[in-house]
Amino acid sequence: MDMTGKTVMITGASRGIGAEAARVFAGAGANVALLARGQEAIADLAGEIGDRALAVPCNVSRYTEVAAAVNAVREAFGGLDVLINNAGAIEPIARMDEADPDGWAQVIDINLKGVFFGMRAALPVMKAAGGGSILTVSSGAAHGPVEAWSHYCASKAGVAMLTRCLDKEEAENGIRAIGLSPGTVATQMQREIKASGINPVSKLEWSDHIPADWPAKALLWMCGPEADDWCGQEISLRDEEIRKKVGLV
Repeated sequence: MDMTGKTVMITGASRGIGAEAARVFAGAGANVALLARGQEAIADLAGEIGDRALAVPCNVSRYTEVAAAVNAVREAFGGLDVLINNAGAIEPIARMDEADPDGWAQVIDINLKGVFFGMRAALPVMKAAGGGSILTVSSGAAHGPVEAWSHYCASKAGVAMLTRCLDKEEAENGIRAIGLSPGTVATQMQREIKASGINPVSKLEWSDHIPADWPAKALLWMCGPEADDWCGQEISLRDEEIRKKVGLV
């Protein structure tokens, strides 16, 4: 898919799915804005990609920082066509009777409030331009309980509903809201899950996880008209038909 002249803002771009998405979208010709708390990592990635990349240090759990990032992207590239809400956390992994309340709440701040903040900041810019795509990385955990992941499951369930709400409110204004459930991906988050030793997901072998460029390529495909049937819904990379459509083997 040709993204020449389009601008994409990616949260959690310092590693994993976010970093791979930056490479994939840049390879398709897009301007890419890299948002993350890890300033050095996104600066290095922007240097790797070149002039069409902008590194913007940002904590998505703070709306003022997200809004400032959107303004910086608009000033640098003239607009915003795609927002990828990718930033997410799962630590501290703990059963509810042992969970640290502050740590639990911080995951909600990043995973749920951070997604809403991205949507809220991007919407005025996109609507003024006639539309845009807001893609959010979801999870199978949005739809079923997982031991010691109460914060993660609750936040991802909330994100799935945010996507549905956004579609209901803004589809008529040209906003395409779609979620992506990638399955288990070979990223740092899976290392954290493995180290916890809690629940069946932590018992998976590294070879069971898909590479991070698979969801990155799926996100690119989701920007095209073929994905319009999933607006307001969630696309699962566990679906073999979806993998074929994206071109994954």
